[in-house]
Amino acid sequence: MSEQPLIVVCAALVDREGRVLLAERPKGKPMAGLWEFPGGKLQPGETPEHALARELAEELGVEVEIDALRPLAFASHAYASFHIVLLLYLCRDWRGEPASREGQSLAWVAAHEFPSYAMPDADAPLVASLREALVSGRD
Repeated sequence: MSEQPLIVVCAALVDREGRVLLAERPKGKPMAGLWEFPGGKLQPGETPEHALARELAEELGVEVEIDALRPLAFASHAYASFHIVLLLYLCRDWRGEPASREGQSLAWVAAHEFPSYAMPDADAPLVASLREALVSGRD
C-alpha cells in the first residue's frame, strides 16, 4: 500500500439532549449497513473545515459555520485495500434540520447507546474520544 492515505472529515453533531447524529451507510456502498459520523472526503484545495461544511450541506441539508467546528479527535486505520485518516469535529450549532439527502438512515444516539450501532473499524478510536468528551463535559 504505497498510495496516499484517504483523508475523511466527519462531524459529531450533538443536539440539545446530548445525542449524536449517526448515518447508516446505504446499500451498494462499501461497508453498507454500518453506522458512521456524517462527512466525507476532502476535495483538492479544500481545508478540512470547508470540506466538512460542504459535506454536511450536501448530505444533511444543514448549514455549519466554520467556527462552529471544533477538532475533537483523529484516527488512522489500515484496511486491506486502503489507509484512512479520519478527522472528527464536534459541532453543537448548525442551521436547518438534518435530513437524509443521500438515502442513508439517520439516528440520534446517546453516548451509552453507541455499542448498539455497528461502525467501521476505523471509527472505534473516535467513538471512545467522543464518549469521553460527552461524559466528562469537556466539549
